[in-house]
Amino acid sequence: MTSPTAARVAVSRGALAANARRVAAHGGIADLRRDAYGHGAGVVASALFDAGVRSVVADERDREAVARAGLAVTDVSPTIDPRALFGLPGSAGEPALRLSASVLSVKRLRAGEGVSYNYTHIAPRDTRIALVSGGFGQGVVRALGNRVSVEIGGAVHPIVGRVAMDVCVVDVGAAPVARFDEVVYFGGAGPARHALAEWERATGLRGTELVGALGLRLAREVVA
Repeated sequence: MTSPTAARVAVSRGALAANARRVAAHGGIADLRRDAYGHGAGVVASALFDAGVRSVVADERDREAVARAGLAVTDVSPTIDPRALFGLPGSAGEPALRLSASVLSVKRLRAGEGVSYNYTHIAPRDTRIALVSGGFGQGVVRALGNRVSVEIGGAVHPIVGRVAMDVCVVDVGAAPVARFDEVVYFGGAGPARHALAEWERATGLRGTELVGALGLRLAREVVA
């Protein structure tokens, strides 16, 4: 059973439907490999069918789910840009995947004290830090440490120090952050909505690679 405080992904059925209608206006073949880049081949196939797309490229393990949605699987190269379908950086689409987690604990950090492995971050002043679920074992790439921020309570706070296997550390300062508060890495409707673009710049990886790894490793929920 997945812990309620673990990192998790939510896939928006509404965003997928809107994006599918946009890309279907030009026709073509969609790419649903890697379980639709971690979004779930079945739910994405249904959105595409409703929008008028009839052919996709899919992995063998997902062909049954695609067929149930009424789509044909083809070996022809896909023509629909997955960035547009999933609302990834570089497209006009709505972000369809949201990565969130939870605050596990909060403690004080004094000026001059280090954070995480090898102390790649040294506190320049007294502050407070939050231990947050989600690490490189779940797809939160190590290179994000000291380079990107997360959203907690509608405010943005930087990840500090190295990203560990299952957790990372966030400098929350004097913000009223407490244990079990929700943390948004990217997606949703708040200031982290388009933060995946920061992940691309920090890691050198494409958005399709980043969301594909997350969607395949973490518990996934389909929401409205």
